[in-house]
Amino acid sequence: MHVPIGAFQDFLVSGAEAAYQQVCSQITTEFNDCSKQILNLELLFRSPKHCREDLAKLLQAVQAQEKQKLHMTAQLQVLKKAGRPSERVITHEQCQFAGRNHQHHCVHVREISVADGLADAEAEFEYNAALNEAIKGVQDAVSAINEYIEEVRYEIDDMQAGELK
Repeated sequence: MHVPIGAFQDFLVSGAEAAYQQVCSQITTEFNDCSKQILNLELLFRSPKHCREDLAKLLQAVQAQEKQKLHMTAQLQVLKKAGRPSERVITHEQCQFAGRNHQHHCVHVREISVADGLADAEAEFEYNAALNEAIKGVQDAVSAINEYIEEVRYEIDDMQAGELK
């Protein structure tokens, strides 16, 4: 399966949502095709010819981890799109522009209190915790997928070696 590695990063930089949605649609189609192939393999392993429920269950576990990985990847993208609370861009839609020169009276300028500083630090901490959780979730899912796939490969190699005898 071909997944454009930098598609999300390109979207963040360019803001071209239509192009990003097209890539997401293409990837979804490819994932669905892959899932169908995995389901067919599960059926093959459960067939009377092979009677390998253990391998079918391993493939189910792979599918579950792929779903978790996809969920955590989406979580990462949501977090990255939102950006760190301390780095978010301020829009001036609610600001007032008064006088003949349309002087800008920014509602974002405020005296920072201890409570404001604590709230900002807490928001940053929560963002970092969510980001780290999503990254760890993706890493854990990838590790589990790799372990399951390796076990399936060994079993398939053993099956093929047994058929050659």
